Amino acid sequence: MTHDTAPPSDLTFWSFVDYAVQKAEQELPSVNADAMRMVLTLNRATSMVIYDLESSVHRPRGLTWPGFRVIFALWLAGPMEAKTTAEISGMSRAALSALLNTLERDGLIVRERATHDRRALQLTLTEAGYGAILGGFRAHNRRETAWAESLEPEERTELVRLLNKLMAGSTEAKAKFRS
Repeated sequence: MTHDTAPPSDLTFWSFVDYAVQKAEQELPSVNADAMRMVLTLNRATSMVIYDLESSVHRPRGLTWPGFRVIFALWLAGPMEAKTTAEISGMSRAALSALLNTLERDGLIVRERATHDRRALQLTLTEAGYGAILGGFRAHNRRETAWAESLEPEERTELVRLLNKLMAGSTEAKAKFRS
């Protein structure tokens, strides 16, 4: 293994993708550079969007990105079991459990035992939670719109189609998911 080439001092969040792919190909000639570039780029683009939404919309309103995801799910899907909330918001049950303490303390949700199964927790958005999501989502959607406007309408449609195709391929890739 050789590490004789130091990374350039002017690496940026985006230029690192090219640098990393080139360096990985040098170190491991059998690396699938296209796959590496695709996943690194997807990860970085996702991180940028999430950071922007959280820092410009949700944190100023007292919410974290995970907190927004939970009250968003409850707003649109209505009261539901905690395990379902964890699944549809892409969280582990443990992460959700810790987050629920904060959301309940802040008066945004209520936790109750489910009537059909006393072992299950039922989550419900409170009036304060409803108000928080309405105001927050308006600003959230304005940021989504700003991001989306960098693409033509046909490009947005194609990007969604390709992302759906990538997600459908997760079965063949035997991808692991939170549950």
